[in-house]
Amino acid sequence: MDTVRIGIIGAGLRSGIAKYWHSPGGKSVVVGAADVSMTRLKEFQEKINEHAYITTDYRELLERKDIDAVAILSPDYLHEEHAIAALQAGKHVYCEKPLAITVEGCDRIIEESKKSGKHLMVGFNMRYMSIYQTMKEIIDSGVIGDLKAVWVRHFVGFGGYFYYHDWHGTAKNTTSLLLQKGSHDLDVIHWITGKYTKKVSAFGGLDFYGGDKPNTLTCPTCDEKNTCTESSLEILTQCAFREEIDVEDNNMLIMELEGGIKASYLQCHFTPDYSRNYTFIGTKGRVENDDVNDKIYVKTRKSNTWNEFSDITYDMKKEQGSHGGADPKICSDFVELVLNNIQPLTTPYAGRMSVAVGCAATESIRSGGKVIEVSQGPTVKSV
Repeated sequence: MDTVRIGIIGAGLRSGIAKYWHSPGGKSVVVGAADVSMTRLKEFQEKINEHAYITTDYRELLERKDIDAVAILSPDYLHEEHAIAALQAGKHVYCEKPLAITVEGCDRIIEESKKSGKHLMVGFNMRYMSIYQTMKEIIDSGVIGDLKAVWVRHFVGFGGYFYYHDWHGTAKNTTSLLLQKGSHDLDVIHWITGKYTKKVSAFGGLDFYGGDKPNTLTCPTCDEKNTCTESSLEILTQCAFREEIDVEDNNMLIMELEGGIKASYLQCHFTPDYSRNYTFIGTKGRVENDDVNDKIYVKTRKSNTWNEFSDITYDMKKEQGSHGGADPKICSDFVELVLNNIQPLTTPYAGRMSVAVGCAATESIRSGGKVIEVSQGPTVKSV
């Protein structure tokens, strides 16, 4: 095989990454797409490939012999169904995070991948962002000594706009936003430390969104649309304060990782700003990022070595491509995985473990904060 022929399941917002796969004459082309909305499919053709086969039934897409691999960009609660069906159809699979919304679902997908002999890749694009790759290299160099603690704060500006106006706001569709949104951060903690979480205790709440508005209410039809802080005039945007919303809008996790490393993760969806702040603390110093100003700070402590006499500031350079230049890289890695069996920066087991931590933390939150052991699973560990 010289060129990977890719089909897309899910022609919504995330399908924009298909442009990095469609390279006629190159290593990959996008030849088809499936979505429940014909309108979105037509737009997909206009933006990506006007000759792409389109269908509202993903099973028809999987039946095609001219498709080697499938990218699953559908809503979270459909990942398990779509991934397993694609693997059973003999397709290689790229699946957006989270891999599934239950640990059991992740295990079923991974098992199906083994049975089919086809490649499975999870879309953890933060591993491909230079700022986090640089932080990992700094820590791996030993400049801050032995890693002992991790603090992560995720300020999710526009959280209501992204997550409470649609399917994301209900547990039946997401389990919790610790999977949909937090899976990135939980994975980066695992990846940079090189250790997986063993147990977790967490607290959280639905303290801003949700409420007593009818589930059928949409922003354009609401009497309060001109005064509501969460008003969105997009067509059929569901009310962010409707009754059915039941996933926490702020969460606080304490985790114990392998090797005794302690980590905390805080996530809030009603902050005025958007940023991720990571701090890694070792026996010789700490590393902290500032993703608003594209900087990384290394602070050293007394160590009786030359290291203690210098702090370091890294100025990150801008990169081309969506998600800070990560999307072109992750799309390229999927193609190299299929064509040349070159392993990407992510692993299916890592995808499973971020879901396992999110599910355990959600259980802890909804049971009053008790300590929950994280399911390690039967699969081979690889961070």
